[in-house]
Amino acid sequence: MVHTYEVLVDIREYPDMTSNVFHSETSRYEIDAESKELATGMARMQARSEHPKCTEYDVRVTRLLK
Repeated sequence: MVHTYEVLVDIREYPDMTSNVFHSETSRYEIDAESKELATGMARMQARSEHPKCTEYDVRVTRLLK
């Protein structure tokens, strides 16, 4: 059975590898998947495609929507 999960992904981007300065944001996704594990993986792939220069991703499923 497919459910809709709310998934938040914290994204951290560094402008260059020698700097301690970074850009941080949180993206929210609604993912249709059969399990929380699949929703986590799908959200990570979507975040990577939207933020290809990102160096750190923190993915968490926050709630079941449907």
